[in-house]
Amino acid sequence: MKSRRNESTAAGAKSLNRRSLLATGAALPVLAVATPASAQSGVTVDPAATRQTIQGFGGMNHTVWISDLTAAQRDTAFGDGPGQLGFSILRMPVYEDPSRWSGEVATARRAIELGAKVIASPWNPPAHMVEDFSEGRRLRHDMYGAYARHLNDFTAYMADEGVDLYGISVQNEPDYAHDWTWWTADELTRFLRDHAGSLTTRVIAPESFQYRKNLSDPILNDSAASANLDILGAHLYGTQPADFPYPLFQQRGQGKELWMTEVYYPNSSDDADLWPQALDVGEHVHRAMVDGQFQAYLWWYIRRYYGPMREDGQISKRGANMAHFSRFVRPGHVRVEATARPQSGVFVSAYRSGSEVVIVAINKNRWSVDLSFTMRDTTASRVEPWVTDADRSLEPLSAIGVSNGSFTTQLPGRSITTFVTDQNDDDGVQTGVFYRLVAQHSGKAADIDSRSTAAGARLIQWSVNSGTNQQFEFVASGGEYYRVKARHSGLVLEAADSASGSDITQQPDTDATSQQWRPVRQAGGTFSFVNRRSGLAMDVWEVSTADGARISQWAPSGGDNQRFALQGV
Repeated sequence: MKSRRNESTAAGAKSLNRRSLLATGAALPVLAVATPASAQSGVTVDPAATRQTIQGFGGMNHTVWISDLTAAQRDTAFGDGPGQLGFSILRMPVYEDPSRWSGEVATARRAIELGAKVIASPWNPPAHMVEDFSEGRRLRHDMYGAYARHLNDFTAYMADEGVDLYGISVQNEPDYAHDWTWWTADELTRFLRDHAGSLTTRVIAPESFQYRKNLSDPILNDSAASANLDILGAHLYGTQPADFPYPLFQQRGQGKELWMTEVYYPNSSDDADLWPQALDVGEHVHRAMVDGQFQAYLWWYIRRYYGPMREDGQISKRGANMAHFSRFVRPGHVRVEATARPQSGVFVSAYRSGSEVVIVAINKNRWSVDLSFTMRDTTASRVEPWVTDADRSLEPLSAIGVSNGSFTTQLPGRSITTFVTDQNDDDGVQTGVFYRLVAQHSGKAADIDSRSTAAGARLIQWSVNSGTNQQFEFVASGGEYYRVKARHSGLVLEAADSASGSDITQQPDTDATSQQWRPVRQAGGTFSFVNRRSGLAMDVWEVSTADGARISQWAPSGGDNQRFALQGV
C-alpha cells in the first residue's frame, strides 16, 4: 500500500482507490437485526480437531513515510503483557536505496529481542533495474538475477545488524502498482521458478492487494515455481469473506504457510477508538482465521490514528480487538474446531497450545447474549476472561468455573471477550501425552538434531514438522519435576553441566537431577523449563530464529526464546 495517498479524501487519487473500494461494497455484510435472545444454541470446542498453526499477528513499520516507533512504542507493540499489543510479527520495507536500510534496524532489532518474527516487502527494485511500459514500470526481464541479489543483499545487511529475516517478499501488491512496480502473474511465476531458489530466506509471494487468485494460481500450478515459494502472502483490501477460502492452496500448498500480510479495516478515515465500529476489526480477524485459515494477520501501520496504536503510543480500540487474539493466541497455537456462529451476530474461534484452550468470542449485537461453552477432553477447572466494549479495553474479569468441560457466561452487547483455560494440575503438563515444544520467538519446535537416536545428540530448534524427533513425553520424577523423553529415541533431555550456555543433549534415562525439568507457567499459556541441578532455563541461543539454532540453558528471564508452547500430538 502507499503512504498518505489513501489516508484522506484529497483530490488526485487513482481511479482504483482503496477507500472507494471499501466504501462501495467491500465491508463485511451487515447482519440482520434480531430480537434479544438468551442462549438458543451453545458453542462446542473440540481441541482434537486441529486446523492451521498460528504464526502470529503484527503490523508495518515504515520510517520514510512516517516516523519510526519510539523505544516505548516498540515495547508496547511487541510485548505481551498488560497494556501491550502482543504482536509477534514485524513487517518492514525493502528500500530500493540501500542507504535507507539502516533506518529500519532499531525497531526490527527490538522486535527480535522481544521474540517477534521480521519480514520485509519491496515496493520497487533499484531504478536501474526497471523500465517503463504501458501500465507503468516493471522489472526488466534481464535484471531478474540482479534483483535476486539485491534482495539477498538486504537479507545479509539485516543479519549483520542482528535481524534475521523470517521471510522476504518478491513484490508488494504487484497488481495495484500505480505508484510502484507492476508484475504479471507470468512474470512472478518466472521469477519464482528461475531465480527465487537463490534467495537466502523464506520467499513470500504474491501479496496481491485483494487476494486475487489469478495472481497466485499460476504459481501453485507450476511445480518448479511453487517449490521455491515458502509463504503465500495476501492483502485483503475489499476482499469479500466469500473469497477468503482458497481450495487450491489447501490442495497444493502442503508445507507452505498462508499469511495475510497487510490490511487496514474497515477504513482509514475513522478514528481507531470509534465504537462499535472498532469491533469490525475483531470480526475481520475472526473471518481471516476461520474462513480464510490464515496463519498470520498483519495490519498496515502499527502506529496511526486509524491503527492499533494511536499517535500518542496508547492502544486504540481497534488495537484492543487485535490484542484479544495477539496477546493470547501466540505463535505455535493451533486453531481448533469450534462452533463459529452459535447465534446471529456472534462469532467464536478457538485455539490450543498443549492442554490450554483460548476462545475468542465476539458479540456484535446491541444486547448481551447468554452462551454456553463445552470443551471436549479438557481438565480445565476455570477460564479467565478479558473483555473489551465501549467502556473497557482488555479488562480482566473474575474467573468462571468449568464443570466437566462446560461453562456458561454472558457476552456483553457489542463486545469481544477472550477466555483462557486454567488447568487443574498446577504445572500444566500431562504424562502419557506427546508434545511439541514450540519456541515463542521463532515459532520453531525443539528438535533432536538430524533425528539422531544416539546419546549425546544436541537439542536444537527446527521448523515444525511431523517428525517424532520433535515429540516429547513428560515423565514424572516427583514433586514439580519431569524428565523430557524424546519419542523417536526413548532418551531424555539432560543439561551437560551447571554452566550458562551449556548444551542440552539426549541421554539414557537415569533420573539424575540434570535430567529433571520444572515447567513454569508463563504468559499466554506458555511454559519455561528450569533444570533442577543448574536452576537454569531452556533457552534458544542468542534469540536466533534460524533452523538449527541450538537450545542451551541460561538464567531464567521469561523471554520469548525461553517460552515454549506445548502442542499435543
